[in-house]
Amino acid sequence: MQTIKITTSQNIDIDYEVAGVGERTLARLLDLALFVVIYILGLIVAIFVGSKIGSASTYLVLIIIYAGLFVFYDLICEIFTNGQSFGKRIMKIKVISLDGKRPSFGQYLLRWLFRIVDFTLSMQVCALLCAAVSEKQQRVGDMVAGTTLIKTHPRTSIKSIAFAPSADNYEPVFKQASLLTDRDIVLIRDVINTYYKTRNEMIVYNMADRIEKHLSITMPEKMSNMQFLQTIIKDYSHIAVQTDI
Repeated sequence: MQTIKITTSQNIDIDYEVAGVGERTLARLLDLALFVVIYILGLIVAIFVGSKIGSASTYLVLIIIYAGLFVFYDLICEIFTNGQSFGKRIMKIKVISLDGKRPSFGQYLLRWLFRIVDFTLSMQVCALLCAAVSEKQQRVGDMVAGTTLIKTHPRTSIKSIAFAPSADNYEPVFKQASLLTDRDIVLIRDVINTYYKTRNEMIVYNMADRIEKHLSITMPEKMSNMQFLQTIIKDYSHIAVQTDI
């Protein structure tokens, strides 16, 4: 299972799984299915409009519009929807630069241009083979542009967080912890784990400061940043369990 490290704004490295050939293929098929639907709808419109106007130019205009959408679809989607087309969004994968950042316009353009090699000239075979054998599941366009596709959820999941069971009469210190999400708690957990590996106190401070501002709370003077984060996790866990009951 290939992974790539994404650095958050708190300088925390989180592992994301690189999208496999299966996810990429299904995303591609979903995009093609979308254009089949558009084609059918366009055909209905063409028949209706053509019968009213009775001009061959109407059909020509619709064909040009359809062809333009088909050719530029991926480029436009990836630029304006953060590296995702319709199919990629459904499959929960996205294009990302190998340095962990959002790809630049030039990178999007390069991987789009090389669709001619990956899909058109090779009848999809080149993209399939390259993604299957390359280290980071890249097609030729990705290799040239310095991009790859990742799954949009981190490898660390909320289920992997070990919570110390709290007593039934436990009273959360920070009830505002209920405003957080599973993803927030996963990130806090990653910060704590990273601290134990690197002893970098700044990442703990930054995360504690972010949580304070986000929840509009003030950490007690005698509580350290690490204790604060651990308490937030415990409070969130307790509140979540009580909510499910």
